[in-house]
Amino acid sequence: MATLTLLPPVILASASPRRAELLGAAGIPFTVRPVDVDERPRADEAPVDYVVRVALDKVQACVAAPDAVVLAADTAVVVDGCILGKPADPADAARMLRTLSGRAHDVLTGVAVRRGARTAVEVCSTGVTFAPLSDDDIAWYVASGEPADKAGAYAVQGLASRFVERIDGSYSNVVGLPVVLVCRMLGALEANGRSAA
Repeated sequence: MATLTLLPPVILASASPRRAELLGAAGIPFTVRPVDVDERPRADEAPVDYVVRVALDKVQACVAAPDAVVLAADTAVVVDGCILGKPADPADAARMLRTLSGRAHDVLTGVAVRRGARTAVEVCSTGVTFAPLSDDDIAWYVASGEPADKAGAYAVQGLASRFVERIDGSYSNVVGLPVVLVCRMLGALEANGRSAA
């Protein structure tokens, strides 16, 4: 695993506090510079294509110095091939949670990194299985307010941890940023920078 010692601090092109917490916990120096891009899925857009497109749009939209390292990501909860984004309102959150109840789904995160003219993008997929949820479970969780700005209407690191029976793959990916993948991609940027020097 690369130490990332030669890279400048990463610019995180995201307003997500969860992504910032994950980067900080991994000891990666960074500054936050959110960008505004259209995150609405397009008609007939496959989930993998969607997270790749939005991550790339974010990393390209971030204004930075030529040698800066920019990191962007987009996460989607996917069930039966359909993307569950952030709920529009409490009723929408309840609908999503009923959809996830007692079954498995996938969490996809597109990760894009940019330094100068070099841009790379990869996708991390994690399987998550929910326990069956009662109407009371769903009403309690929606009333907590936690689902409001979360893809799929839940936060695995929060109150919804009580609903998760199984995680197959990266836990941090479900939170919003696959840290091992990010470190590998940043390490590749560092290695490319050394070889170009």
